[in-house]
Amino acid sequence: MVIFNKKYFIMLLSILTLSFLLVACGGDDEEGTDEGNTGEEDTGEGSEDAAGDFEEDSWQFVTEELQGEVQYEYAAEFANRISEKTGGAITVEPLEYGSLGSSVDQAQLLQQGGVQLAAMSPGFTGGQVQDGQIFSLHYFFPSDQEQVQEILTNSEALNQDLRAKYEEHSISPLSYWTEGEMAWTSNVGIESPSDWEGLNMRVQESPLMRESYDAYGATVQALDWGELYTALDRETVDAQENPIFFIESASFHEVQDTVTISHHNNYVAMTTANTEWYNGLDENVKQVVDETVEEMQEWVFEEQLSQNEAGLEAIEADTDNPTEIIELDEDQIAEFREVAEPVHQYYRDEVEGIDQAIFDKLQEEIAEVMGE
Repeated sequence: MVIFNKKYFIMLLSILTLSFLLVACGGDDEEGTDEGNTGEEDTGEGSEDAAGDFEEDSWQFVTEELQGEVQYEYAAEFANRISEKTGGAITVEPLEYGSLGSSVDQAQLLQQGGVQLAAMSPGFTGGQVQDGQIFSLHYFFPSDQEQVQEILTNSEALNQDLRAKYEEHSISPLSYWTEGEMAWTSNVGIESPSDWEGLNMRVQESPLMRESYDAYGATVQALDWGELYTALDRETVDAQENPIFFIESASFHEVQDTVTISHHNNYVAMTTANTEWYNGLDENVKQVVDETVEEMQEWVFEEQLSQNEAGLEAIEADTDNPTEIIELDEDQIAEFREVAEPVHQYYRDEVEGIDQAIFDKLQEEIAEVMGE
C-alpha cells in the first residue's frame, strides 16, 4: 500500500504540475490576445475610420443659372462628389435660378443662413462689398482664359484678403472661377467706344459698372437677368454683356442683331458658403468641402470652355435668328483700353470702402502671371 500510494502521489503531483504549466501558458496566450485587442482598438487605422464617419445632413446649393448652364452643372457635380466622399450621408440639392428669388435675393438668403452654399457673381454684392467690384474693371485681367483661371485660383489678394472682406458680411468665398469671356450684344454693333453713345446698357447692381459704361458714353440700368430678355425685346435696354454660352442659352441673340467678342472682361463666379455655417462644420466635413472645391477648379474650367464653344456654334447655326459676330482686333481693343484704364485708377482712388492694398497686390499678381 505504501509503495502504491507513493507512486500515486508522484503521478498526481506530475499531473498537477503539468496542468499548472498548461494553464499558465494558456493564460499568457489569453493575456496576449487581450492586449492585442486593446492595442488594435487604439491604432491609428481605427481612429481614421472613426474620423471618416459622417452624420447625415442635407444642404442646399443655390445658383444664378438654369439647369444645363455652367453654375447649375457645377453645383450638380459638386453634389455628386460630396455624396460619394461621404458615402451618401451628406446630400446637396442644387437649385436653379428663380427657385428662391432674384440673384440679389439669393445673396441675401446666403448671408442670413437660409441656404448653405451659393454660386454667385460678385457684381450682385457690389453695394455691400465694394472690393468685389474689381471684377467689373474692363481690360484689367488678361484675355487668355488659362491665365485668368490661374489668377483666380492662386491669387492671395482674392483668396485671402478679399475673402476676409466678404466674411465680414457672412459670405465665405471658397473659390473664384471664370465662366468665360464677356461679350456685348446690341442692335448697332459695338466696334469702338463711340458706338456706345446714346445706348442704354443693362448692368448688375454695381456702381463701378455704371462708371465703366459712362466712360464710353452709355447710360446704364440695373436689371435682374430674369427681366432682361423682355427688356431687350422691347428696347427698354439696348445692350447687355454675358458669356457666349449664356447669351445663346437665354436666347438674347434672338432679340439682338450683333454679338461683339470684345475681350474686355470675364464673368467671374464665386463658390460661396455662409460663413457661420462653414466655420461650424466638423473638421472632417470641412476637409471634404475644401478638397472638393479645389478639385472643381479644373472641372469647371473645362465645362465653361465646352459650353462657350457650343454656344457660339449654336448662334452661328441659328439661321432663323441671323446674328453678326464681331471680334475686335488689336487696334480696336487698344482704343477701348485707352478709355477704360482711367476707370482702374478711379476705382483705386475714388471708390469709398475699398482696400487699395488688395488692388495693388492683385495688379502685381496679374502682371507676374502675364510675364510683365
